[in-house]
Amino acid sequence: MRKLLLSALGVLICLFTCSIVFVQPSYAADAANGAKLFSVNCASCHAKGRNLVIKNKTLQKDALETYGMYSIEKIVYQIGHGKNAMPAFRKLSDQQMEDIATYVLQQADNGWS
Repeated sequence: MRKLLLSALGVLICLFTCSIVFVQPSYAADAANGAKLFSVNCASCHAKGRNLVIKNKTLQKDALETYGMYSIEKIVYQIGHGKNAMPAFRKLSDQQMEDIATYVLQQADNGWS
């Protein structure tokens, strides 16, 4: 009986671990609204995930990962506080910034296609 319980526990731990590793990112915010906000506030410098000011710091997934920006929280912080040539967009609400960040990550995951 003990072996059966330990085996069942092992299977559950394995399933749980696999579910964490292979889960797609969830986008809790409104990506459709993020797309609209992005086109008004961000696209002039970041059209199609590019960066017209600092060429290598694009919004492509590999660049976001390389520069430690591949998260909702990091993107929201950058939008709200700005950095280097990027101004802070303080007029946007926290929800609007989260919507934009969600849209950016979705697009990055899809290669901005």
